[in-house]
Amino acid sequence: MGRVQPFEIHVDDEVLGDLRARLARTRLRGDSPRRPPAGMNHDYLRQLIDTWAAWDWRAREAWLNRHPQFVARVGDADVHFVHRRSERTDAPVLLVMHGWPHTFALQLDFADLLPDFHVVVPSLPGFAFSSPYADGPMTERRLAETMHSLMTDVLGYERYVTYGEDVTANVSDLIAASHPEHVAAIVATHAHFPTGDEREALTDPAERAFFAALAERHGTDGAYGHVQATRPDTLAVALDDSPAGLLAWIAEKLVEWSDTPPGDPSAVERRISRDRILTEAMIYWVTRSIASSFRPYYEGADQPDPIPPTGVPAAVFIQRHEADYPETLARRHYLDLRVFDRLPEGGHFTVAEVPEAMAARVREFVGSLG
Repeated sequence: MGRVQPFEIHVDDEVLGDLRARLARTRLRGDSPRRPPAGMNHDYLRQLIDTWAAWDWRAREAWLNRHPQFVARVGDADVHFVHRRSERTDAPVLLVMHGWPHTFALQLDFADLLPDFHVVVPSLPGFAFSSPYADGPMTERRLAETMHSLMTDVLGYERYVTYGEDVTANVSDLIAASHPEHVAAIVATHAHFPTGDEREALTDPAERAFFAALAERHGTDGAYGHVQATRPDTLAVALDDSPAGLLAWIAEKLVEWSDTPPGDPSAVERRISRDRILTEAMIYWVTRSIASSFRPYYEGADQPDPIPPTGVPAAVFIQRHEADYPETLARRHYLDLRVFDRLPEGGHFTVAEVPEAMAARVREFVGSLG
């Protein structure tokens, strides 16, 4: 493992100038007739583009750099991460992992609310300021081993709590199942999903109904994943060349998956501010990482291996995006389930949308473990 090196974000003036010039030349068209009501629309995208063109990136860059950042070699990837150490020498350790399309930056407000924890917020390989894996596929098991090596081999933590969202929900489950001697507990807002074959074998009516409803929504809501899994390079050309296109692709998911009413895309800002939305787009733009962020979709397109149940203490907080998730599923997978609760607020990007509530819940749960 490579030694830990300090890291600071600095975007060249030339990159910022080119971005503003491209935004100024944006060609937008009106909304299509009879378009589906959910997702992005012309008016809100126009607002975001105009704000981005005049946005004070240097102020946001300075805010990001107030979070201590580092890069370390883990296997064949250079992994970027924020490492916020607590002043408490006996502080618990928390690993916080993002998914797609968010980056480490969207989870920093949550990390800032836990000064009594040592908090590590990494960028997955191929996302933001982490390099992609140089060789071999980007599988969930490989991500789990990379994140575990970062926490133990690189940072020297013997015990830590793990948390993941979206792509890293399975990664977090795998870490807990594979390294129970190092994982003090797991917190989940994207609770365990069985594999496709395992779902076919389900007999509980509530469990079958939950996955049937997911499958029905996937027909209209899952097109993005199908394109990213089957035509990643074609899509990446467009998004890597057009900041407006990149912004629309990312912001639409923030709009659709957050806990806000459908039909008004600007309502996302009740959960995720415009500054935070533009920060996500900006990081993808300046690192040109949208293509490598697709790798979990096309390299993990085959059905993933089953994840064995885990016996570490677990707290499951069901976010609103999966509000009907059956408790029976959680109890079969998390064998030492200490907390099962359904959140009154907060969607897919849970710790970003309701950071105060989630910080309080994590603190209470971890504190209960002694």
